[in-house]
Amino acid sequence: QVQLQESGPGLVKPSQTLSLACSVSGGSITTRYSNWGWIRQPPGKGLEWMGLVPYDGKTYASPTLMSRISFSRDPSKNQVSLQLTSVTPDDTAVYYCVGWIGSRWTREFKYWGQGTQVTVSA
Repeated sequence: QVQLQESGPGLVKPSQTLSLACSVSGGSITTRYSNWGWIRQPPGKGLEWMGLVPYDGKTYASPTLMSRISFSRDPSKNQVSLQLTSVTPDDTAVYYCVGWIGSRWTREFKYWGQGTQVTVSA
């Protein structure tokens, strides 16, 4: 069974860079047609799509975050990661790693991490 586990700092200061990692077990991030993405949920708001890293290593970012976000992966660790620069308190949210098998455009999330709370505060 595929399991996802997010890791990263719970507290980040404004203007710093947030780095989060998602460790995948029970499956490989390079499995053909697998997709690994990130979404977040600010307090009191809905889910926000951030982007994804499909099995082929390409990356796709949400247009609203494109200027600040980047993604990477480490197949040797079976991890995908995100980096979000110049964070502000508006980036405070629970961050989730998600995964699915199929088209990279469908976003039919089958696998979810438990989520990790990130607070941006001085």
